[in-house]
Amino acid sequence: MQRYSFSSLLRHTLEGHRGWQPAWQKAEPKDRYDVVVVGAGGHGLATAYYLAKEHGIRNVAVLEKGWLGGGNTGRNTTIIRSNYLYDESAALYDHAVQLWEGLSQELNYNVMFSQRGVMMLAHSEHDSKVAKRHVHANRLNGVDNEWLEPKEAKAFCPPLNIDPAIRYPVVGAALQRRGGTARHDAVAWGYARAASALGVDIVEQCAVEGMELAGDRVVAVRTSKGRIACDRVAVVTAGHTSHVMAMAGLRMPLESVPLQALVSEPVKPIFPCVVMSNTVHAYISQSDKGELVIGAGTDQYVSYSQRGGFPVIEHTLEAIVELFPIFSRMRMLRTWGGIVDVTPDRSPIIGRTPVRGLYVNAGWGTGGFKATPGSGHVFAHTVAHDDPHPIAAPFALERFTTGRLIDEAAAAAVAH
Repeated sequence: MQRYSFSSLLRHTLEGHRGWQPAWQKAEPKDRYDVVVVGAGGHGLATAYYLAKEHGIRNVAVLEKGWLGGGNTGRNTTIIRSNYLYDESAALYDHAVQLWEGLSQELNYNVMFSQRGVMMLAHSEHDSKVAKRHVHANRLNGVDNEWLEPKEAKAFCPPLNIDPAIRYPVVGAALQRRGGTARHDAVAWGYARAASALGVDIVEQCAVEGMELAGDRVVAVRTSKGRIACDRVAVVTAGHTSHVMAMAGLRMPLESVPLQALVSEPVKPIFPCVVMSNTVHAYISQSDKGELVIGAGTDQYVSYSQRGGFPVIEHTLEAIVELFPIFSRMRMLRTWGGIVDVTPDRSPIIGRTPVRGLYVNAGWGTGGFKATPGSGHVFAHTVAHDDPHPIAAPFALERFTTGRLIDEAAAAAVAH
């Protein structure tokens, strides 16, 4: 991988970046691949990278109907944490956090991972009992989490309002210090560059329009750029999973709903961590550009819209202003929405399908970004070996027929 000295970086900058090599190669599809990954978001690119690096499968194409990272990877709030309740979830998300901690070095690309801490507020006796249950469960699984009293929570996050007279008084908080944020586009670009360097073809503006089956096995995908034969297809398409899987005749236990977020005008550094509240369906952090990044709960209707309803944003800002009164006169800069696919138990689906050679990674709901490296790592193993990675095994599609669900609704931190 090419490296640049400071003097060469300065020269290239002053010359308008003339002569810089592209971060990844813009490929056109070949007639055949060992594996076709559908979706060039963070999870899909990570899957392709680990297929090539860990399993030596380099005849891989990543197909993207739009541009790289233009779906939910570029439309989220970048929060990273692993303080989930159940053993299976804790293993999966903490595997991701451990990979996050070395990801910039792994990819030789700064993904701007900042372990600034994620604090989840409790507003009632019920909230505090649920939060403390999470703290104890996390500690049993080797995941860091601790309980803070209101004054300790304010000491960790000074802008927090702990006045007991507000509508949702803060009675405590659970803090995961290893949690934090990363730069979403840098994650996509870093994985794309690393995968491309290993021989993976990344094909943008290439929509998958159908799948060809021979008996119970997938043998090809039909795309806007022609037919591509393949041995295996790995679908990682976030909110559009149901649509893509229907091409193979499969009905998925998923609902797709809009999830909204917004940013404020930029200000100097004032907010030191991430704060989340499940009760009021709001969470907030500050970006490296100084914007306050604010997330809301999901809209209450199924849709493929990337806009969502304004009342959701209004409700979220009311809660943020009450919890952080110093922000009440700040101006909203822009809003956006992503499309999330949600399972009945609010946990993802990772694994094989009834169609041989067809694999799916979906149903992350509002928590997909945080799992990016862990998701790609275990999914690549599953695709490469046609056998679930031990961490991914509990998240198989079959759990919806066996009843062995992993109900993480309480750990999601926003309504869905």
